[in-house]
Amino acid sequence: MKDADARALLRTMFDAALDVARPETCLAPFIAKLQPPKGKTVVIGAGKASAAMAKAVEDQWPHPLEGLVVTRYGYGEACKRIEIVEASHPVPDAKGREAARRILERVQGLRADDLVLCLISGGASALLSLPAPGLTLEDKQEVNRALLKSGANIVEMNTVRKHLSMIKGGRLAVAAQPAHVLSWLISDVPNDDPGVIGSGPTVADKTSFADALAVLAKYRLDPPAPVLAHLKAGASGTVEETPKPGDPRLANVETIMVATPKRSLEAAATVARQQGCEVVMLGDNLEGEARELGATHARQALDLLKRGDKPVVILSGGETTVTIRGKGRGGRNVEYLMAEAIAANGTPGIWGLAADTDGVDGAEDIAGAIFAPDTLARARAKGRDPQTMLDDNDGHGFFGLLGDSVVTGPTRTNVNDFRVTLVTP
Repeated sequence: MKDADARALLRTMFDAALDVARPETCLAPFIAKLQPPKGKTVVIGAGKASAAMAKAVEDQWPHPLEGLVVTRYGYGEACKRIEIVEASHPVPDAKGREAARRILERVQGLRADDLVLCLISGGASALLSLPAPGLTLEDKQEVNRALLKSGANIVEMNTVRKHLSMIKGGRLAVAAQPAHVLSWLISDVPNDDPGVIGSGPTVADKTSFADALAVLAKYRLDPPAPVLAHLKAGASGTVEETPKPGDPRLANVETIMVATPKRSLEAAATVARQQGCEVVMLGDNLEGEARELGATHARQALDLLKRGDKPVVILSGGETTVTIRGKGRGGRNVEYLMAEAIAANGTPGIWGLAADTDGVDGAEDIAGAIFAPDTLARARAKGRDPQTMLDDNDGHGFFGLLGDSVVTGPTRTNVNDFRVTLVTP
């Protein structure tokens, strides 16, 4: 297969994964079934896809509504009846804190015949940042930065976030009672656990203050004194726990998954099969160190290359982690891809793409990258050593140097990481 054809196929698969998860597409069947309540409809939400979700509701549902959602800077949409606020992600800022406060106020004082339609997608944890009493935004920012650098996975990070918040871990749904709370979720987490997506503001919480303390201890994190005091107070029972499964205050809460990583991977697999490729589906919930997973997938590709006589596509999703060792510009997808390219070692017939479906890998507006059989040789011709750049966590620097970054702009969805390796004997 020619290089241009291989790259085009990789990008077509990625685009198919994005298209099936876009709010205007994935929300349509649910909007069509939604009946207006006797009372009023209040739309709230948070996440990188929340503004696009709000616009889909506005455009496709003709009944009266009002509301407020918060999304990442640059991810807003022009809505007429739902207010859109943009705030910082992945580290929260004052605009996100104020939006979270106003959202909490919006759902208080409602009646039993009112409907709260909650639109949640990945990124909501940082965007709904309303510190618990006694904590400051600066406290939460410091903890967020430490967690992002630690190598903690998303479940662990959100366990801590829930227990530092007035709104996460089901507290938003409790505040909305006695209204009916209907949550539409776009999943960006392994296994589609609704309690992890956006730290589950309307979902019962299976974790505890003790679990949050265990996460900090596991990664040897030293949080601000008020944070540690708050978590210890919660573990001792002095501070109220988040609502747990079976809590009667959540009896009037309904949660629906409207888009998932699995559906997006299946859309990409359909494209691959249409092009005559076999598909090896590794699953949508892969975790672990990004560079280790990249090397593992390269070895699998090399094995398939020896055994096969037709093109094969290896697909996977999930959310890896990066333990930061260097000072480069990176993210988990380019970290994975650099390691895969190095392990593939320029073998002809192997290409790969890894990208975050929200368009942001790490903290930069770069979704990910593509590698080809000549990637390492081109880097060395420019005087750069791939392994040295990987050691410096400089994935964006590496692929940017080669012109192989994947830049989508705001995708207005988020179904986690997308990884595809193309093997062409």
